[in-house]
Amino acid sequence: MLPLFVPDDPLYQLALVLMAGIVGGELFGLLRLPRVTGWIATGILLRSTAAYHGPITGLSATTTLDMRPFMNFVLGYIAFTVGAALHFASLRNAGRRVGLLLICEAIVTPLVVLALLRGVAPLIVPGGISLRAALLLATIAIVGAPGTTVLVIQEARAKGILTRTLLGSIALIDMVAVGLFVFAADYLAAISDGGRTWQEASPAALATVGREFALAFGVGVVTAVTALGLIRTIVSPAFLGPTMVAVILGTWGAATGLAASGILACTFAGILVSNLRHETVSSTQAYLHTIGAVLFTAFYTLAGMNLDPGLVVKVAGLVGFFVLARFLGKYAGAYAAMTLAGAPDRIRTYLGMSMIPHGGVAVGLLLMVQTDPRLAGVAETVTAVGLAAMVVNQLIGPSGLRLALTQAGEVGMAAPRLLDFLDESHIQVGLSGTSKEEIIEALVGHLYAAARPPRIPRAEFLGRVMERESIASTVLGEGLMIPHAILDEGQAITGVLGISSPGLDLDAPDGRPVHAVLLLATPQADRKRHLEVLAAFARALTRDINLREQLYHARSAAHAYDILHAEEAEEINYFLDDAISRAD
Repeated sequence: MLPLFVPDDPLYQLALVLMAGIVGGELFGLLRLPRVTGWIATGILLRSTAAYHGPITGLSATTTLDMRPFMNFVLGYIAFTVGAALHFASLRNAGRRVGLLLICEAIVTPLVVLALLRGVAPLIVPGGISLRAALLLATIAIVGAPGTTVLVIQEARAKGILTRTLLGSIALIDMVAVGLFVFAADYLAAISDGGRTWQEASPAALATVGREFALAFGVGVVTAVTALGLIRTIVSPAFLGPTMVAVILGTWGAATGLAASGILACTFAGILVSNLRHETVSSTQAYLHTIGAVLFTAFYTLAGMNLDPGLVVKVAGLVGFFVLARFLGKYAGAYAAMTLAGAPDRIRTYLGMSMIPHGGVAVGLLLMVQTDPRLAGVAETVTAVGLAAMVVNQLIGPSGLRLALTQAGEVGMAAPRLLDFLDESHIQVGLSGTSKEEIIEALVGHLYAAARPPRIPRAEFLGRVMERESIASTVLGEGLMIPHAILDEGQAITGVLGISSPGLDLDAPDGRPVHAVLLLATPQADRKRHLEVLAAFARALTRDINLREQLYHARSAAHAYDILHAEEAEEINYFLDDAISRAD
């Protein structure tokens, strides 16, 4: 007799959740809708059909409890990357605006949301919403979406005051949200515990928040400094990514053991690592990039399984009202902040619209509501309204941000960027060779092995590069060589960067060895941009000694990528003209 199959293994259930999420996300992608919405919708479907799963899947609402360690890791990773997005150097250009924006986000936004949910919602939505639930949603409304924001800015090639303000504030805004959420949760617990008044409960809640922040900061410092110490002494560059994963796991676990916020602790760890040794952040992201889709597909599908579809239907009116209240709160807060900062009219008008995206930290706070026994009375309502509203904001947020950047006149204002075609797969560290022909042939081989190679035969492209080199040498001095070829119409500009730390003897005009060889393939229509990229790259390296030395001695492709695109950690610096202006 065959043994009875019992589908209670968490890994088996995780596999089913992952496969279902993949299918749901792809179906939504075919409809030109965000995949994250498909993942959440799939999770809702899995929960709503739990009664029909039977002994094959074993999936139910309790599945999410078995997956809690996995959910915590992904939340820790999200929090770590949010913290890593905060570069203190970026605040030099937007410090006053960012500071005022944070104050208004902490005061104006939640007050507007709270006032509308409690004062207006009952007039429109039967039954309204309790004060406890409204207070928690008001703090969750502050949360932004750093990942979505950065992605849209990059795609739009945006640059300007609005862009700088967003990039300087996105990480700090989420930290403000977590702090206020912790205060609100502790405040509500203090009121319900013994029937204390708000005057009596506030000092206790503030003390608890201070304790949590102190413990989370301490844990983040200890884990980050320990890891960075190991990286400087023992850990090889190949294991930077795994080391940071260990930091995330250890930080979350230690914070939880001390009854502190794992989200805050991982955020502090990310801030510290980013500002002390930023290349480790790039290595972490590159390490997890290959499985990032796995992590987030399963994470958001499981988040959807926490949402009761029947309850969503009941609170649909509140969901719509909360989305509207959050937008008005964001708009009012941003408008007030930019008015106080003396920002131009277009920034005051459109900054609030640019802050519609709602990201992963919001999911983390909603999960904290569900698992906190002190909030059991409002957990279902807050989760249903908050998660459903996040789905709506994921649908409209990126479009709202893009529209805001367009109306502010900042789309397409960025200088030519290497980022468009020079990612880690297009960087070769350890370039070697004894002649121009050998070196160029090696780089051409790397270009054709990477993504987006030229659409002409490899041998033909190599011939064009060598023909151009025979007309005039592209060895410029200062350790730089830029061989290139012009392609036919209809092809995209692309290239590869080769780096040699010891240097190559190529008869440079200044007699110095060549350390960086940038091979470019440029379509005829992009010749102007080709010249701009050449000039920007050459000037940045020849005028900025620090940048040049860092790049020439990069330990890995990830390290070189970070040096080029986040030089001096100033904002999220993908723009080479910033390097030029600092060198002038």
